[in-house]
Amino acid sequence: MLPDPGNRQPAPEPLRLVQAFVNTVDVENGVEELTGPRELREVLVRIGALDGDAPRLTAADLRRALEVREAVRSLLHANVGLDPDPAAYVVLDRAGSAGSFTVRFDRDGSTRLAAGAAGIDGALGRILAIVYSSIVAGTWSRLKACPRDVCGWVFYDRSRNSSSRWCAMSVCGNRTKTKRYRRQAVGA
Repeated sequence: MLPDPGNRQPAPEPLRLVQAFVNTVDVENGVEELTGPRELREVLVRIGALDGDAPRLTAADLRRALEVREAVRSLLHANVGLDPDPAAYVVLDRAGSAGSFTVRFDRDGSTRLAAGAAGIDGALGRILAIVYSSIVAGTWSRLKACPRDVCGWVFYDRSRNSSSRWCAMSVCGNRTKTKRYRRQAVGA
């Protein structure tokens, strides 16, 4: 698992699972964890989205997982004020339908959305069930994707007023502000 920039603490469970899934790529440094079906399976088992005894995954499963990962990232960009890609909703609706959601009633009186499907559909469904539950609980807005065009790293905003915008102010925030300053200085 790639480290969080800026020494940020990871998201609390269960949002940590979503964060770990989306952060399987470091765009700026060109590091991709999901390079094949075997690697996808290993990551999904490691983060708890897929059972260890699940069947092997395919190249088509990898394509779907990458598509869902980027659709979730697009939603997370909305948490820093960017407009999500409208196509992301189609991808997530399709993955949610394939996940066969059901409502589970736990003995402690709580309820939760659960994916009833197996394999990749169930794994992606588990991730989306967490997204849905965190939106309902009001914690989703604290999980954000860095808006810097070459970053997109997902971080959990623990600031008091939920105003963090960058994965690391010392890196992405500073570079973006310096770039903007230079553009304005040249234009002046």
